[in-house]
Amino acid sequence: MAIAKYLSLLGVVSCLPCAASAAGGPRLGPLYDDFSLTLESGRRTEILGPLYYSEERETRHTWAIPPLTLAHTWDPATDSEEWDFAYPLLTYDRFGKEVHWQIMQLWNVAGGKNQDASEDHRFTLFPFYFQQRSTIPSHNYTAMVPFYGHLDHRLFRDETDFVLFPCYVKTRKGDVVTRNMPYPFFHLRRGDGLVGWQLWPLMGHEHKEPTSRTNSFGEVQIVGGHDKRFLLWPFYTQADTDLGTDHTNHLQTLLFVYSLERSEARTATSFGWPLGVTHTIDRTNGYTEWDAPFPMVEFAHGPGKTTRRVWPFFSEAHNASVESDFYGWPVYKFNGYHTETYARERERILFFLYSDTREHDLGRHKDRVRVDCFPLYTRTKEFDGRVRFQALSILEPIFPNNKTLERDLSPLYAFWRAERNPKTRARSESLLWNLYRRDETPETKRCSLLFGLVQYQTGAPGPRWRIAYLPLGPKAAAPPVAAPAPPAQP
Repeated sequence: MAIAKYLSLLGVVSCLPCAASAAGGPRLGPLYDDFSLTLESGRRTEILGPLYYSEERETRHTWAIPPLTLAHTWDPATDSEEWDFAYPLLTYDRFGKEVHWQIMQLWNVAGGKNQDASEDHRFTLFPFYFQQRSTIPSHNYTAMVPFYGHLDHRLFRDETDFVLFPCYVKTRKGDVVTRNMPYPFFHLRRGDGLVGWQLWPLMGHEHKEPTSRTNSFGEVQIVGGHDKRFLLWPFYTQADTDLGTDHTNHLQTLLFVYSLERSEARTATSFGWPLGVTHTIDRTNGYTEWDAPFPMVEFAHGPGKTTRRVWPFFSEAHNASVESDFYGWPVYKFNGYHTETYARERERILFFLYSDTREHDLGRHKDRVRVDCFPLYTRTKEFDGRVRFQALSILEPIFPNNKTLERDLSPLYAFWRAERNPKTRARSESLLWNLYRRDETPETKRCSLLFGLVQYQTGAPGPRWRIAYLPLGPKAAAPPVAAPAPPAQP
């Protein structure tokens, strides 16, 4: 970690000019500039344009070398730390004693304390080696694919055991245990009231009796059973679900011939499924629907859903709170959601070529806006009125709200930045990595142009100019000399 310590020292040293120039230090444009943050409290130093910057944002400290996508962020107040190198190929994150680092998501190390006060440390070389060591010996496991191994809470299963994968695999999820010999063609399944088997894709059958459980309020609830079978999958399947409850559902499908769904809440009949015509009556949500086939052609009408769609030409769909429309997909797309206190609309043209997202806090009568125009610009406005504009904007429209990309890569191509904070009435503008920069507050204004050859500043002493680094204008008045105190009386 000698390199990491050296880079951390470089970050700390670069912060020293920030303190020295708190009252307004040298401004050399892309070569060197130090300034106060506009949207938050803190300072930022930029050296050699987009090649290096350091930043202090309240208790959070950051330095970065964007061409290497190398960045280090630490926050003593939360005892957290982040390292990025060639993001997203290598990352390191620490929060207290919880640590996680990875290389290309293949080499992965993680560790920390759990809610039960145990401490686990994981090492993964995906997909060949999995290991965990814990202060609780029963949590230890080792797996070496494909030879032999045991896993806990990995790969979407509570437990996994295998020998010469895929010859034998045993998994557990909840109370259901499945033995595959070999995976995934033949399995036996057992659980609470459950028995099943399959010889895929020839045939299979699984049956579960209705059971009961006690919820967190001490009430006994019925857990519906099911009976499922298939023959020459996926040509014929049949499933009866929610057995033992008031909502039993029957589904039967013969591929390319028909599909039937029957329950008290819903009735659906399809001919030529999945490419044919389907008629659905949804009594729970209150609508009737025709599809030919779904989701290419869909027409639904009722209090719970109204849809007119002929893909890719047009679609108009809405219910009481959600709306989704498109015209000439993917040329124009609209999504909306609203409640009594909140509303959100998003318009898009050609996926991320243009995106306009607006959120409305109806209770406080405030809005949040984000507009992306790839690759030209991104403009954001927060609920509190803070505004930020950036051009160019190459990755932000594709990965919106990705703070790591904004920290590590945006400085490389963001040649114009403008920010405004209505709370403090502070404003800032930067062109070509501070070749031109302007910072303004209610008390002062600072402008710098052409590597600092032309500078202008206003404040208490009055307006001041610097041309070729030479000061012009009135000098600051000397402080008055206090009169000597009279001698003390005897």
